[in-house]
Amino acid sequence: MGATREELALQVDVAEWGWLRPHGERGGLIVVSALLDLAEVGARVAADDVAAIESWIATGDLGKPTAAQREAWDAAPDRRFRTLVVSPYVLVQELVN
Repeated sequence: MGATREELALQVDVAEWGWLRPHGERGGLIVVSALLDLAEVGARVAADDVAAIESWIATGDLGKPTAAQREAWDAAPDRRFRTLVVSPYVLVQELVN
């Protein structure tokens, strides 16, 4: 059974790109749109809710970072993200300054 949204909400943290970069290199980073609730997405991923996940991917609200995103983040390694680990993935939302 997957973790609940409430349990996952308590695990949301903030990290800089420099810390997240290795996860991106191994393909474990998932970018979550700011329009979505990070803990809710985490709960759906943990529960393997394929319908919700496919829907978010189709709308562009969920996916792997693009080459352009990684390049921009590499240029600003102190860029900050809200993060949530749902093994084997690290879900991230870019924080707007």
